[in-house]
Amino acid sequence: MTAPHVPSELRTPRLLLRAPRPEDAAALHGAVRASLPELQKWMVWAQEPDDLHATAENLRSAAARYAAREELRLLVWNAAGTELLGSSGFHALDWRVPKGEIGYWISSAHTGLGYAQEVAGTLTEFGLKTLGLRRIEIRCDSANERSARIPRNLEYSLDATFRNDAVAANDPARLRDTLIFSMVR
Repeated sequence: MTAPHVPSELRTPRLLLRAPRPEDAAALHGAVRASLPELQKWMVWAQEPDDLHATAENLRSAAARYAAREELRLLVWNAAGTELLGSSGFHALDWRVPKGEIGYWISSAHTGLGYAQEVAGTLTEFGLKTLGLRRIEIRCDSANERSARIPRNLEYSLDATFRNDAVAANDPARLRDTLIFSMVR
């Protein structure tokens, strides 16, 4: 299967999910910096966060991958598009199957409001109905209970627990288990 046309934005009643742009760098950099204590527990990339210039380059690369349908990263904004709330999207896309993995994070100032679940639910429906994905995965550290609650609430199946699958994001001396949830059609 070839990659279908993908719009550059999706909307929910509360959110705007938009393809990344280099001019989003200041907003993304600020949200990451403000959320580092929480992000560093779970995200390897947050251990050495990008400076503003590198954030702009990262967004430029993400925009190119989005245009090529290699990765569909989306920045999560409030409905008016004036405040960045986090990031999500489809990673590990394989259009031959077709399948992808949803990843997400919400800035610390906006956690606990259901945004991550709203985003994951919207992307799940979009992935299955519009993109024609046959399998969507959500993976997380087994100790990240808040993240694991999202696929459970969306009625994903827990396919596997990979024991000692990776090193902990914030402690390379400690192994972690990875939960793999899926939604298939």
